[in-house]
Amino acid sequence: MAIQVNEITAMVLAGGRGSRMGGVDKGLQNFNGTPLGLHTILRLQMQDGGLIGDLMVNANRNLAAYEAFGVPVWPDTLDDYAGPLAGFLTGLERCETPYLLTVPCDTPLFPLDLALRLAAAFDDPATEIAMAAAREDDDQIRPQPVFCLMRVQLLESLVAFTQAGGRKIDRWTAQHRTVIVPFDQPGDSPRAFYNANTLAELHALEHR
Repeated sequence: MAIQVNEITAMVLAGGRGSRMGGVDKGLQNFNGTPLGLHTILRLQMQDGGLIGDLMVNANRNLAAYEAFGVPVWPDTLDDYAGPLAGFLTGLERCETPYLLTVPCDTPLFPLDLALRLAAAFDDPATEIAMAAAREDDDQIRPQPVFCLMRVQLLESLVAFTQAGGRKIDRWTAQHRTVIVPFDQPGDSPRAFYNANTLAELHALEHR
């Protein structure tokens, strides 16, 4: 495999406003008794293959609470809650490994082989980004753009894109050799990429 052990830094994206959750800090809401942000860190530590070395969190509020999870915490370098792409930018700026993996804090059942399967796309040296895709309720397979594995060399490109006002992940990834990795194989959980936008959805995921 092109990517070796410990060559990936994983970043938990917890920097949003949580507006659909009533403005609460989503990463600090409990999932089965554990804050979502910490749950996501633990799930990243359990990833198959040992490819993930460093871990960090992107958060813009309650930084001390996130720091208590035991990994570095970095706020957006872009102003005014600029969205997940601001987290990508922060991650690439801080990443000290060849690859950065981004995972949102509100999708607690993401696969334990996520890093391994995205990394396989880099067996092709032309690959710059690998993006997960999953089957949704309408039976269509759609990209999950916040689940991205990318080369750290893309920092310069992302700086230019965001400085020009770009904020959409797919518009940036479209500028690069992006491989879509479907998680729709036998044995893949159909709920793996369900995210919780509201407290009701979070409680529903707990009961699954």
